[in-house]
Amino acid sequence: MIGMGYRTIKTAVGAGLAIWIASLFHLEFATFAAIIVIMCIEKTRKKSLDTILKKFFACLLSLVLSGIVFEIFGYNPLVFSIFILLFVPLLVKAKIQGGFVTSMVVVLHIYTVKHANVEVFLNEFFVIVIGISIAILVNSYMPSAKDDIENFKAKIENSFQVILYELAAYLRDSKQNWDGKEILEAEDWINQAKSIAMNEMENHLLKKQVKDFFYLEMREDQLELLKRMLPIVSSLSLHLKQREIFADFLEFLSNHVHSGDTTELSFQKLEECWELMRETELPTTREEFETRANLYYLIREIENYLHIKRKLFSKREYKGTPKTEQ
Repeated sequence: MIGMGYRTIKTAVGAGLAIWIASLFHLEFATFAAIIVIMCIEKTRKKSLDTILKKFFACLLSLVLSGIVFEIFGYNPLVFSIFILLFVPLLVKAKIQGGFVTSMVVVLHIYTVKHANVEVFLNEFFVIVIGISIAILVNSYMPSAKDDIENFKAKIENSFQVILYELAAYLRDSKQNWDGKEILEAEDWINQAKSIAMNEMENHLLKKQVKDFFYLEMREDQLELLKRMLPIVSSLSLHLKQREIFADFLEFLSNHVHSGDTTELSFQKLEECWELMRETELPTTREEFETRANLYYLIREIENYLHIKRKLFSKREYKGTPKTEQ
C-alpha cells in the first residue's frame, strides 16, 4: 500500500496504544498521549531520543510554570499570550524549543480545566509519561538498511569498473566513444548511500556503525580523483607504448574492483607498470615528452587512488578487517 512505511505503522500502533493505556487509568486528556507519540516518531533512534527528551522536559516545565502563572494572574487570554511570550525564550535558552508545540498543549489543558492542583498535575504528568514511554518503545525498532547499502555499493563498484575500463580503452584507441554517464550515476548513488549510512549510524546509539560510511567516503574521494584524470586522458594525442602499459594496469584495476585481492597486490602491479615504463627509450620529441609527462601524472594520481583505499583500512574501526576490495 502506498505510504504504508514502517514509520506509518509505528505511528498508528503507538498512538492507539497510548490512548488505550491512558484510558485504562481513566486519565483526562488521554488523547494527548497519542499526540506525543505521533510527534516523537523520527527516522533514527538518535533523532527520536533527542526529540523525546526535548518534549518531555518542555512539557514538565510548561506544566509547572503555567500552573503558577495562571493561579497568580488568572485564567484569561491576555495572561495566556504573555505566558507564551515569556516561555518561548526560556525554551530557547534551555535548548529545548523543539518541545514547544507539545508544551503548549499542556498549557492549554491547564487553561481549560482552570485548576492547577496536585490532581491536575499528576494527571498531566502520567499522560506525558505514557506518551513518552510508548514513543520510546515504538522507536526502539528501526529496520536495518544494510541490504540497501550493500545494493548501492554493488552499483557504485560496477560504475567504477566501467570508468576504469573506459579509461583503459581510450588509452588504447582514442576513437573510443564514451558518454561518461557512469560517473554521474556513481556520484548520485554515493550520495544516496551516504544518507542511508548516516541514518544507520544514528540508529546504533551505543556502538557506532561507521564502516559503511567510511567506505562511501573513500569511494567519493576516489571518484573525484578519477574525474580529475578525465581531461588529462582525453588530451593525450600521441600513441605511445607507455599508453598501452598504463592501459593494461587500468584494466587490471577494473577487473579487480570486486576481487579479493589486496591493495598491496595493486601496488605491486603499479610498480611493475613503472618498471616497464622506465625500460622504454627516452622521448625524442617535445610532443612525446609532454605525452609521457601526462602519463606519469596519471600514474601518480592512480597511486593516490590506491592510497585512499589503503587509508580506509588504517582507520581504527577497520583493524582486523580483511582487505578484500580494490
